Amino acid sequence: MNSILRLKRDWFSLFLPSRGTQRRGLKLNLRLRLGLAILAVLVVASFTLPFFSDVDPMQQGTYAKNLPPSWEHLLGTNSQGQDIFWFLVFAMRNSLLLGVAVSFCVTVIATLVGLSAGYIGGWYERVVMLLTDSFIIIPVFPILIVLGALFRGRASFWLVGMILVIFGWAWGARTVRSMALSIREREFINMARFSGANTMQIILWEVFPYVYAYMVVGFINAILYAINTEAALAVIGLSNLEVPTLGSIIFWALNYNAMFIGQYTWIVAPVIATVLLFLGLFLTSTGYNELYAAKRGHS
Repeated sequence: MNSILRLKRDWFSLFLPSRGTQRRGLKLNLRLRLGLAILAVLVVASFTLPFFSDVDPMQQGTYAKNLPPSWEHLLGTNSQGQDIFWFLVFAMRNSLLLGVAVSFCVTVIATLVGLSAGYIGGWYERVVMLLTDSFIIIPVFPILIVLGALFRGRASFWLVGMILVIFGWAWGARTVRSMALSIREREFINMARFSGANTMQIILWEVFPYVYAYMVVGFINAILYAINTEAALAVIGLSNLEVPTLGSIIFWALNYNAMFIGQYTWIVAPVIATVLLFLGLFLTSTGYNELYAAKRGHS
């Protein structure tokens, strides 16, 4: 029992700052601070501003068409009579919701599959890795295009997310499995096994603390994967275009030749928002990696 309590205390210590760190304060590096600041602004704006809108951003003909930017319409209106600013706010919120939901599911599946295969081994590992490798070698984007064409006009917003989850977990599972393989032969794993800890306890309290940092980075990267893939599908018209997303707003701008009719904000604004979102996620991912490396004494 004392051994299990010690294992739990050591595991939680990885998530909490040490006493020395508490005295010095949590020192976030510049990349992490910039990334978190960008994400905080985008998240707060996209989730709070919709409460101040009294119109449906997808409703066409709400305003006069192709109005230039003004105090009433900060980014002007598009050729469908929609306010571009409010359309962008809702699009950012929906893209973030989809990205986080897909990333959460992808990370959980990859972690469960990778840790169990890496630690248990034997026939279970061979079967799981055969399934994992099958998903890795499948050319994802052509299949997404075919599925998008089949479901075009009928696919719900979350069905697109489920398709992204199905094809997004394999790489993460293989990486986590490799990390678990390198850990399961260490001496402290044998000590935990001999002390009476079962398989789930060893995976949770001994192996998991060594892979959780990668999972955090993988979670952020999976958000990038989900938003990027959905946007790519939407731009070519194969996602659900009835829901405002960063991809669908670019699709409609291209479809109505926004650049040729002088409505530059219609297509430039979502591109800038996408770049800022990706920059924030990238800086957060690399900054957290750097912070974790420093905590482990590698820099």
